[in-house]
Amino acid sequence: MQNNITMRDIASKLGVSSVTVSKALGDKEGVSEELKQKIKELAQEMGYRYNTAARTMKEGFSYNIGVVIADRYASRTQSFYLQFYQFLATTLEEEQYSGILHMLSEEDEEQLVLPRIYHDRKVDGFIILGQLSNAYIEAFANTEIPLVFLDFYTDQTELDYVITDNFYGMYEMTNYLISCGHRDIAFVGNVHSTSSIQDRFLGYYKSLLEHRIPLREEYIMNDRDKKGKFIDIAIPDKLPTAFVCNCDQVAYMLINTLRKQGIQVPEDCSVVGFDNDIYATLAEPGLTTVEVDRKEMAKAAVNKIVNKIRSTATSSGRVLVRGKMIYRQSVKSIL
Repeated sequence: MQNNITMRDIASKLGVSSVTVSKALGDKEGVSEELKQKIKELAQEMGYRYNTAARTMKEGFSYNIGVVIADRYASRTQSFYLQFYQFLATTLEEEQYSGILHMLSEEDEEQLVLPRIYHDRKVDGFIILGQLSNAYIEAFANTEIPLVFLDFYTDQTELDYVITDNFYGMYEMTNYLISCGHRDIAFVGNVHSTSSIQDRFLGYYKSLLEHRIPLREEYIMNDRDKKGKFIDIAIPDKLPTAFVCNCDQVAYMLINTLRKQGIQVPEDCSVVGFDNDIYATLAEPGLTTVEVDRKEMAKAAVNKIVNKIRSTATSSGRVLVRGKMIYRQSVKSIL
C-alpha cells in the first residue's frame, strides 16, 4: 500500500477533480450519494487518512466520539460489551471518527461526575453503552452534547436509543420451547435491573399468555442484586422442564449450578439464553440462544451520533434491530 495518499491520487483513479474528492470526503453538497460512496470506498482501499488536526482547526470539531461503559458491565461481561466497543470503533473509523473509551466507575455514576473528556472538550458526542441510572442519564442529557444510548432505553422519549428487539426475540424463543412440549418454563433474571431484561421477560410472558400457560411466581428467578452483581441462583423445589435465561452468561452459570446438583441439560431440563456471546459456546452443551446483531447496532448508533453532530434537525427516537435464533444442543423436545 502506497504511503502519503493524497486527494489528487484518488481523483486521478476515478477521473474526477480533487475538489470533488474533497467535497465527498467532507460530506459536502455538490456530489451525488453514489459518487460519494465510491470515493469513500476507494479512499479507504488506498489507505487515505484525513488530516484530522487540520480539519479540527478549520471546522471546530474534534472528530472523536466518547464511548461510556460502566465498570460493572466490563468486569461482568467483558466478552459482550468490550466486543461491542470494537464494532463501534471500527464503524467510527469508517466515518473518519475515533472512539475514546471511558470506563465509568460506580462512584462517579452515583455522584453524577461526567467524563473528563467531556469537560476537556475532547469529543463531539457520546455513545452510552449499557444502562446507567436515570439521574446520570439526566445529568448527561442536560449538557446538550449529542448523545446516543445503546442497548437500553428509558421513558425519556426525547433521547436517542438503539436497541435489539429483546421483546420479540424472547417471545420467539419461548414459543420454540412450547413447540417442543415445554409448559413448566421458568424465567431467570432480575426484572428490575435493566430495560433489556424487562423486555425479555415481557416477551416470555406474552408467549405464556398466548398459550394459556399460567405465570408462576416461583418460576421467576433472580440472578443479580440491586447493583447488578450476580448472586447464586436458587433452583425451585419443583424443577421446571425449561429455563429461559436473560443472557448467555446467566444460562452458563445456571447449567453449572444444575450440574452440581446432579441435574443434566438437556436430559433433565432445557436451558436457553440470549446474546450469542462467548458463553453460548463455552456452555456444555452449547446454548440455544438469540443472537444480538451487535455489528448492525453499532452501525445504527454511529449513524445516529454522526447525524446529530452534523445536523441539529435530526429526530429522536428508538431504533430497533432484529436478532435471530441460534439452535444448539441445550433444548430437548418432550412431546
